[in-house]
Amino acid sequence: MQSNYSDYLPIVFTFLVAAGFVVTTMVVTHILGPKKKSKIKLDTFECGIESQGNARIPFSIKYFLVAILFVLFDVEVIFMYPWAVNFKQLGLFGFVEMLIFMSFLLLGFFYIVKKGALKWE
Repeated sequence: MQSNYSDYLPIVFTFLVAAGFVVTTMVVTHILGPKKKSKIKLDTFECGIESQGNARIPFSIKYFLVAILFVLFDVEVIFMYPWAVNFKQLGLFGFVEMLIFMSFLLLGFFYIVKKGALKWE
């Protein structure tokens, strides 16, 4: 199967349009945007509430651990979607492969629970 460079033109065109939109938006907002800077405009603003204290307070490592574990297991679950779509075509071999995949997934989950990574103190 031979491919031609013209087959890639829609992709190149899409990237050029996207890049052009970004550049155009940045240039237009820079030209039309307000130029006067003051202490009030340069002050941080969050949902209408004035900021207080230091933003560099330490977070518990448990928060980051739970977030990373969520992303890890969420990505692993995404791999089940193509299997579910092609379940009939894969047959028994695909079913056994998914059982092996699920066993590794559950093994990892039980390891995390045993180590207490999901317990908040």
